[in-house]
Amino acid sequence: MEDGLVQCSGNYVPLTPISFLERAAFVYRERTSVVYGNIRYTWRETHKRCLRLASALFRLNISPGDRVAALAPNIPALYELHFGVPMAGAVLAAMNVMLDEPTLARLLKLLEAKLIFVDNCYTRLVSRAIDACFEESQKPLMIVIHDLCDHQSSHSSSKRNGSVDLDYESLLAMEMGDFRAVRPTDERDPISVSFTSGSTGLPKAVVYSHRSAYLNSIAAIFRYEIKEERPVFLWTVDMFRCNGWCFTWAMAAIGGTNVCLRNLTAEAIFTSIDLHGVTHLCGNPVILTIVYNSLPSERKPLPHRVQITVAGTFPPENVVEKVEELGFHVKHGYGMTELMGPAIVTPWKRKSSPKDNPQNLICENVHGMMMEGVNVIDPRTMRTVPSDGKTPGEIVFRGNTVMIGYLNDPQATREAFGTDGWFRTGDVGVISMDGQIEMKDRAEDAIILNNYGNELSDGFLSSMDVEKVLLGNPKVREAAVVGVRRGDSKVKVCAFVKLEEGVCCGEEEIKEWYKEEGLGGGGGGLSMVIDKVQFGDLPVNCTGKVQKFVLRERAADD
Repeated sequence: MEDGLVQCSGNYVPLTPISFLERAAFVYRERTSVVYGNIRYTWRETHKRCLRLASALFRLNISPGDRVAALAPNIPALYELHFGVPMAGAVLAAMNVMLDEPTLARLLKLLEAKLIFVDNCYTRLVSRAIDACFEESQKPLMIVIHDLCDHQSSHSSSKRNGSVDLDYESLLAMEMGDFRAVRPTDERDPISVSFTSGSTGLPKAVVYSHRSAYLNSIAAIFRYEIKEERPVFLWTVDMFRCNGWCFTWAMAAIGGTNVCLRNLTAEAIFTSIDLHGVTHLCGNPVILTIVYNSLPSERKPLPHRVQITVAGTFPPENVVEKVEELGFHVKHGYGMTELMGPAIVTPWKRKSSPKDNPQNLICENVHGMMMEGVNVIDPRTMRTVPSDGKTPGEIVFRGNTVMIGYLNDPQATREAFGTDGWFRTGDVGVISMDGQIEMKDRAEDAIILNNYGNELSDGFLSSMDVEKVLLGNPKVREAAVVGVRRGDSKVKVCAFVKLEEGVCCGEEEIKEWYKEEGLGGGGGGLSMVIDKVQFGDLPVNCTGKVQKFVLRERAADD
């Protein structure tokens, strides 16, 4: 300390979102924190409930570093678990409610969870999954969450396979009066585990730290332009998706109100906005489709323009235009589970043609706060690709809100970060002459048109771009495009199309639509013809992602 400088508890406290709730309980104490049906909590009450939860977990011998799983829709209990579990020093793993039994069993085995909190609707599914993957002595205790708005629910303990399972509210009654929240000794300690969509196999378990959760929550306030004095967030994005894109913690940081929503419908969205003054909602692009298809009887005039941010493949432009006309301000996010959700958010802009103003834009100079760098590199040389808008490369990130690794998979973690200090997304992108980065495709879905193997080159075709054109056809509801290489090295481009209900359309009509309305002459390989069109439902996994590897097999067999 010869220079008079010191690091001590007076000037350094490990970053953790736990501090957001503790501050909210003091600064916003009587302000509404959570709304669910006829149930309301204040920030003071939410803090107390989370502290009681953490205390009860401690009494159940949950130790720092232990993993606690949860399977529930967007209800208050799942929101409280995002604070109560880390306040006990444990790691929360919120799981996708759409998982099938075999996948759920495998993920529970990977987690080695000591406890699992389960909404009453999923107890049978979870019981079967536990029985399938755990020995009797190793089975996690199941805590049943009964719907507080359902007066028919029983709030007593239940018996399963010889072990006593607790009810969530009964668990809170186990609190210790003198319990104090456990804070991380190292801000890089894990706080949660989120699972990827598993579009190419078993979902990967992505681990976030207290530090990254804290910083990304702060970044979210700027990323989604939360400027209202009292923001109201409608839970249309699943809390199991990257901890609700960190809105679970961000709303506590600013003392906003969380409106929980068990079922996503157009009527629920418009009613919630009308009753609670919702300012923001986020999630999958299906939200836009739900709003677009809403009946006049389900709609209510919006009290103000509501910001709606979606991440994923954009629906046709006419859908977004209609949503904007109804009073929403639409934004599009780019990101992935390993980046804690959308890392970049850009406003939607009306475009005159499919090649103008692409939606998957990332501006190199204004990328998300807390993200220190984003680039497109040649994966062979690791050098930045030319800023010409056509040379493809891999999109890479570097920053404080990138995952700390994949749980129990050191090889996958090493491959993701490599040796060059960048996180490798596996997404293909290009850099325009003005420095903007456009995401073009997933590397495994990119269609390579040349004869030189799998290297990206001028012969690269974005399956996403072709799909956008097809989705512009009013007769097309869903579309997926793949390429398969034949023995003569010629690539066959195959489109798989699901039509709108009750309409008729043939293969030649789809091909002609793409030829005329697509990007013929627009460059980037998109003037290529579609060789084959097949109609029917698209194969999806249990998380709703299209399984393109299945489509490639179908195309190869055809």
